[in-house]
Amino acid sequence: MHAWSHAYRHRRERKQEFRRLWIVRVGAASRSAGLTYSQFMHGLKLAGVEVDRKMLADLAVHDAAGFEKLVGVASEHLNN
Repeated sequence: MHAWSHAYRHRRERKQEFRRLWIVRVGAASRSAGLTYSQFMHGLKLAGVEVDRKMLADLAVHDAAGFEKLVGVASEHLNN
Protein backbone atom coordinates (compact mmCIF):
# COMPACT_ATOMS: atom_id res chain seq x y z
CA MET A 1 0.00 0.00 0.00
CA HIS A 2 1.26 3.45 -0.90
CA ALA A 3 1.47 6.38 1.48
CA TRP A 4 -0.68 8.51 -0.80
CA SER A 5 -3.61 6.09 -0.74
CA HIS A 6 -4.70 7.28 2.71
CA ALA A 7 -4.69 10.92 1.65
CA TYR A 8 -6.69 10.05 -1.47
CA ARG A 9 -9.26 8.10 0.52
CA HIS A 10 -9.57 10.83 3.16
CA ARG A 11 -10.12 13.53 0.55
CA ARG A 12 -13.04 11.49 -0.78
CA GLU A 13 -14.38 10.86 2.73
CA ARG A 14 -14.14 14.56 3.58
CA LYS A 15 -16.41 15.38 0.61
CA GLN A 16 -18.97 12.85 1.85
CA GLU A 17 -18.79 14.25 5.39
CA PHE A 18 -19.41 17.79 4.18
CA ARG A 19 -22.39 16.69 2.12
CA ARG A 20 -23.82 14.96 5.21
CA LEU A 21 -23.24 18.09 7.30
CA TRP A 22 -25.00 20.28 4.70
CA ILE A 23 -27.98 17.94 4.61
CA VAL A 24 -28.24 17.96 8.42
CA ARG A 25 -28.12 21.76 8.53
CA VAL A 26 -30.69 22.19 5.76
CA GLY A 27 -32.91 19.54 7.33
CA ALA A 28 -32.81 21.19 10.76
CA ALA A 29 -33.58 24.64 9.34
CA SER A 30 -36.40 23.37 7.12
CA ARG A 31 -37.95 21.38 10.00
CA SER A 32 -37.96 24.49 12.18
CA ALA A 33 -39.83 26.24 9.34
CA GLY A 34 -42.41 23.44 9.06
CA LEU A 35 -41.15 21.20 6.25
CA THR A 36 -39.09 18.04 6.29
CA TYR A 37 -35.85 17.98 4.32
CA SER A 38 -37.36 15.87 1.55
CA GLN A 39 -40.48 18.05 1.29
CA PHE A 40 -38.31 21.15 1.15
CA MET A 41 -36.02 19.78 -1.55
CA HIS A 42 -38.97 18.46 -3.57
CA GLY A 43 -40.75 21.83 -3.32
CA LEU A 44 -37.64 23.64 -4.53
CA LYS A 45 -37.37 21.25 -7.45
CA LEU A 46 -41.03 21.82 -8.38
CA ALA A 47 -40.44 25.58 -8.15
CA GLY A 48 -37.44 25.32 -10.47
CA VAL A 49 -35.05 26.63 -7.82
CA GLU A 50 -31.58 25.23 -8.44
CA VAL A 51 -29.48 25.91 -5.36
CA ASP A 52 -27.01 23.30 -4.21
CA ARG A 53 -26.92 21.89 -0.70
CA LYS A 54 -23.78 23.80 0.21
CA MET A 55 -25.44 27.14 -0.55
CA LEU A 56 -28.65 26.10 1.21
CA ALA A 57 -26.67 25.17 4.32
CA ASP A 58 -24.86 28.50 4.20
CA LEU A 59 -28.19 30.34 3.92
CA ALA A 60 -29.62 28.34 6.80
CA VAL A 61 -26.72 29.32 9.04
CA HIS A 62 -26.04 32.92 7.95
CA ASP A 63 -29.28 34.23 6.39
CA ALA A 64 -32.31 32.83 8.18
CA ALA A 65 -34.68 35.32 6.51
CA GLY A 66 -33.50 34.29 3.04
CA PHE A 67 -33.83 30.64 3.94
CA GLU A 68 -37.38 31.25 5.22
CA LYS A 69 -38.26 32.77 1.84
CA LEU A 70 -37.01 29.65 0.10
CA VAL A 71 -39.07 27.50 2.48
CA GLY A 72 -42.08 29.62 1.56
CA VAL A 73 -41.44 29.11 -2.15
CA ALA A 74 -41.04 25.37 -1.64
CA SER A 75 -44.20 24.99 0.43
CA GLU A 76 -46.18 27.11 -2.05
CA HIS A 77 -45.25 24.76 -4.88
CA LEU A 78 -45.97 21.68 -2.79
CA ASN A 79 -49.55 22.82 -2.19
CA ASN A 80 -50.30 23.41 -5.89
